[in-house]
Amino acid sequence: MKSLKTVKKNNIEFYQFPMLAERNSIEHGIFPRKYTGGRSLNVSLDPKNKRGPAEENQRVIAGCFGRNRLVFVNQVHGTKVVTLEKGIKETELTDYDEPLIGDAIITNIAGKPLAIQTGDCQAIIMYDPAEKVIANVHSGWRGSVGNIVAITIKKMAEKFDCKPWNILTGIGPSLGQCCAEFVNYKTELPETFRKYKNDKDCFDFWSITRAQLLSSGVLDHHIAFSNICTSCCSDRFFSYRKEHGSERFASVISLKQTD
Repeated sequence: MKSLKTVKKNNIEFYQFPMLAERNSIEHGIFPRKYTGGRSLNVSLDPKNKRGPAEENQRVIAGCFGRNRLVFVNQVHGTKVVTLEKGIKETELTDYDEPLIGDAIITNIAGKPLAIQTGDCQAIIMYDPAEKVIANVHSGWRGSVGNIVAITIKKMAEKFDCKPWNILTGIGPSLGQCCAEFVNYKTELPETFRKYKNDKDCFDFWSITRAQLLSSGVLDHHIAFSNICTSCCSDRFFSYRKEHGSERFASVISLKQTD
């Protein structure tokens, strides 16, 4: 866990990127599969899960940011980016209350904890300290093929005048090349991804995301990695590849309120 630091609140030991943790204008966290003591910290409201415990887990995590609710998007493995802007009427939404449909969310509104739920896909946290804008991105293999990180950065520039070289990013726990096997890669993945494949047909999606961020103008030293494979570390994080379950863990970022 050298790439992450450990924090404890609300009986949860969770993780932060040191590069982002030192920024006083934001709060963030990557939340594991269990509370301290062993109870599940699943946040997915999938019908296969018990809704009550998942909703309570969401509230407990929101409390780590001094809020009552997290802001989710209804993730569909696409490339749509949702923006929440100052000056328009917003409500605290979850993915089951008038769902915001998309796979990335951006805001310049303080006190809105943006949450992405994953169980092998990448959650990519972004922060522009110059414009005080945050984003949270869900990128599975389809998101990587569609280059959702580039689309998100372009939207940050269009909506909030963000400059890519100012954006700080953190790539959360997700499938590493050790476990990201794609038997049907010839039909599922573009040929440009072949250089990230090993001889076991496993792909390095962390390096793919890094290349996409760099191509979008993000500076190399502004890219942080958790370096944690969810399948290898399924004792700490939910992994669909390892368990084929519907549970998911949360990655969250929020702008602090100054008043």
